[in-house]
Amino acid sequence: MHQSGTPSPAIGERRDGSAVAKGAAVGRFRYRILALIFIVTVVNYADRATMSIAGTGVVKELGLDPVMLGMIFSAFAWAYAIGQIPGGWLLDRFGARRVYGVSLLLWSVFTMLQGTVGWLGLSGVAAAGALFFMRFMLGLVESPAFPANSRIVACWFPTRERGTASALFNSAQYMAVVLFTPMMAWLTHRMGWEHVFLWMGAVGLVLGVVWFSFYREPHGQKQLGAAELEHMRAGGALVDLERNRVNRKQRTSLAEVAVLFRNRNLWAIYIGQYCITALTYFFITWFPIYLIKGRGMSIMEAGWVAALPAICGFSGGILGGVISDWLIQRGKHPSLARKTPFVLGMALSTMLVGANFSDSNVVVIALMALAFFGKGLAAIGWAVLADTAPENMVGLSGGVFNGIGNIAGIVTPIVIGYVLASTGSFTNALWFVAAHGVLGILAYLGLAGRFERVRVG
Repeated sequence: MHQSGTPSPAIGERRDGSAVAKGAAVGRFRYRILALIFIVTVVNYADRATMSIAGTGVVKELGLDPVMLGMIFSAFAWAYAIGQIPGGWLLDRFGARRVYGVSLLLWSVFTMLQGTVGWLGLSGVAAAGALFFMRFMLGLVESPAFPANSRIVACWFPTRERGTASALFNSAQYMAVVLFTPMMAWLTHRMGWEHVFLWMGAVGLVLGVVWFSFYREPHGQKQLGAAELEHMRAGGALVDLERNRVNRKQRTSLAEVAVLFRNRNLWAIYIGQYCITALTYFFITWFPIYLIKGRGMSIMEAGWVAALPAICGFSGGILGGVISDWLIQRGKHPSLARKTPFVLGMALSTMLVGANFSDSNVVVIALMALAFFGKGLAAIGWAVLADTAPENMVGLSGGVFNGIGNIAGIVTPIVIGYVLASTGSFTNALWFVAAHGVLGILAYLGLAGRFERVRVG
C-alpha cells in the first residue's frame, strides 16, 4: 500500500514505474468475475426472502400460528451467524471455487425442499418443525457466501478498484428485492406458495452449473490475459492466494487464529459491521411496523414508503465504493479512503433519530431515506477486510467479520421489541438504532489505527 499523498501507479504500470500494458491492452476479464458473484449474491438474497413472500400462504395452508412463523424466520439468522467461522475456515482450506459452488448447490436444494412440506402431508407443529430445520440448514449452507465474495475480490481486484467491487456485490441485496420480489409474488398468486421455493431453487441449481463451468482462480483462468494478471498483481490483488493455499501447510494454528481476535484494527472493522447490520435489521424488521403503529400510516402507504430504503441503500452503497476508490486513485492512503465514506455514512445514519422530533410524515420519510442512504455509503467493510485480512486467513477473517456482524440481526429486533413492550413507544427504539451510528464512528476513528494488511508470524 502506498502512503498518503503518494500517487498511485497509473493503469498498466508497475509500482516501480515500468510499463505492463496500457489502455485496453490490460483487459477487463476481472469484471466478468464480479458480474458472476453479483448474480450469485442476488439469488442468495432472493432465496433468503422466499419465506417472507410465501409466508401468508404457508400459515394458512399448513395451520401455523404467528409464533411458529416467527421461529421459522429466526432459524436462518441463528444458523447463518453460527456458520460464518466454519464457512470461512472451509474457504481457506479448500478454496473459493469448490466451497462457494457447493454452498450454492446446497442452498438451492434446501430452498426447493421448503416447497415440498405441504406435499408430505405435514401441518401444525410438524410442518413448523420441518420448515425450521430447512431454514436453519439454508442459513448454515449459505454462510460461506459473503466471505467467499470478499476472498474473490481480494484475489481479482487491485486495491484501488476493490471498494467499488465490494460495494457492487454488497449492493446485490437491494437488487434482489427489485428483481425477484415481484416474480415471487406473482408465483404465489398464480401457482401457489410452493412454487416460489421450487422455482427459486431451480434457478440456483442452474446457476451452480454455470459457476463450476465458468469460475476459476486467476492462475487457472485461461481467458485471463498475462497483462491483466500482472496489472492485478501490481495493484495489490492477491492473485497467488489460491496457489499459495495449495503449497503451504494446510492447518492454521491456534496462535494464528488468535491474531484475528487480538488486532485492534480488525476489532474496529468487526464493530463497524455489527453497527451497519443493526441498522439493516431495523429497516427490514421493525421499520414498516413503525410507520403503521408509530406514524399512523396505512398498510399501503407503509408498503410504498418501505421500498425507499432499498433504493437509497443501493445508491449509497455504490457511491461509497466509488468515493473510496476515487480517493485512492487521487493518491490517498487506502486507510483514509475507506474511513471517509464510512464515517460520513454512519453520521448520516444517525439522522433517523430526528423522527422523534417531527410530526410531519414527509419529514420522517426523508430522514429515514437519508439514514439508509448513509448506511449504504458506510457499507465499505468488505473492502476494508479485503485490504487488511491476513493473507492465509482471508476466508476465516471474513467469517469472523460477518459472524460478529450478524449477531446484530439477532439482538436488534429483540431489543426493539423489549423497548416497545416496556414503553409502548418507538422513541427509545430510534435512539437505540441511531446510537449504532455513533458507535461505528468511534470504532473507526478511535479504536482503529491505519488500516494495513495484518501480518501473521
